[in-house]
Amino acid sequence: MKHTIQTLAVTTLLAVSSLSLSSCANGPLTQANAANSSKAQIASSSRAALRQLYAANPKARWLGSQAKAVLVFPSIVKGGFMVGAMGGNGSLVWRNGAIRDFYQTVGLSYGLQAGVQTYGYALFLMDDSALRSLNSSQGWEVGSSPSLVILDQGMAASLSTNTIQKSIYAVFFNQQGLMGGLGLQGSKITRIYPAP
Repeated sequence: MKHTIQTLAVTTLLAVSSLSLSSCANGPLTQANAANSSKAQIASSSRAALRQLYAANPKARWLGSQAKAVLVFPSIVKGGFMVGAMGGNGSLVWRNGAIRDFYQTVGLSYGLQAGVQTYGYALFLMDDSALRSLNSSQGWEVGSSPSLVILDQGMAASLSTNTIQKSIYAVFFNQQGLMGGLGLQGSKITRIYPAP
């Protein structure tokens, strides 16, 4: 009986979480987040985070020079106990440094997890198909993209113009806190329209 109740509780929680994530593209969370955010502040934080990443990781800087644009989320907050949530704001930095578009990332996860952490990540969009995916009408489910590669130090060291074969490369940076593991599975990116 106890096992049945636990299974039912987990199933209900997952169903509610799934519905919440799928509706967040146009839901109240996204709208409230956009209303409480400033374009200038998000752009400034994104540029500073990208400069820091490039200074600390020459391969990321090289990858940025090859990309059409880089979607930077300077500060993601992730926390949870068994069920986790993460979220943050970022902007799309074009090769020439221009920023016109702003985005929110949110995600839910479940499993053996406990703690809180902050981190940033950058998505290097290498071609037009990656840019089109970003602006799909219902938001972009990042973890479902077969053309996404998460770079670690070893993989980044072997990058060259001959080995870039995917549309999107992700690099994590500035990880702080007490929660193990970083990933993009189950996260969704949605365009937001913050106040000037």
